[in-house]
Amino acid sequence: MIRFIILASTVILFLILGIPLLVAEWIIGKFNMDLKSKSSLAIVKWAFRLCLSICGTRVTVIGEENVPLDRAVLYVGNHRSYFDILLTYVRVPRSTSYIAKKEMEKYPLLRNWMRNLHCLFLDRQNIKEGLKTILAAIDKVKSDISVCIFPEGTRNKINDTFMPFHDGSFKIAEKSGCPIIPMSINNSAGIFEDHLPKIKKAHVVIEYGKPIIMNELLPEQKKHIGKHVQKIIEDTYYKNKELV
Repeated sequence: MIRFIILASTVILFLILGIPLLVAEWIIGKFNMDLKSKSSLAIVKWAFRLCLSICGTRVTVIGEENVPLDRAVLYVGNHRSYFDILLTYVRVPRSTSYIAKKEMEKYPLLRNWMRNLHCLFLDRQNIKEGLKTILAAIDKVKSDISVCIFPEGTRNKINDTFMPFHDGSFKIAEKSGCPIIPMSINNSAGIFEDHLPKIKKAHVVIEYGKPIIMNELLPEQKKHIGKHVQKIIEDTYYKNKELV
């Protein structure tokens, strides 16, 4: 429980004391949007590393060399924990737009940092608005900003299971031509969700799969792209269970 209190206090302090930084980032953005993106990325990656350190989280990363450094990609991963965002965001080599649920827009200061990081907010109850978010994500990739999505649609609350991956998420790669990078995340719920409200030390394993180019897939694989990518992530997940 002590770790939870320290972490919550750290997040609140960052959001409050970071207000001058938000102002500075706003000013920078008026003159140089690329510099604003890079500085916001550096600040938030530092904050996320601090949070993971407070939690006592140990991370093993496999296959990071599979992530192209010279182009935007679509990261696709399984989703068991709120910490999946922190765990994967500290590894991104370029500005990356995470697709978050629309409810996150309700939180002041947090939403400002998310917007600085090009995050998009998805209304899961409105198909028309959801389509607009996917189109916005395609534009992000075409602007050389990577995108990360968890295509199960919500956080899975049952260990060692997977909910169906929504095919619509993969339109981002299909329409932009960017590579899909499968992310298999083991034991992220061991940090918090498996023993609410306590935060405990945990060993998390993240493996990045080889890039998938949709135009190079067989017609059947392309038709059922959600199942295809999910199978890759599932196989990697179960392979890495023994490492946790």
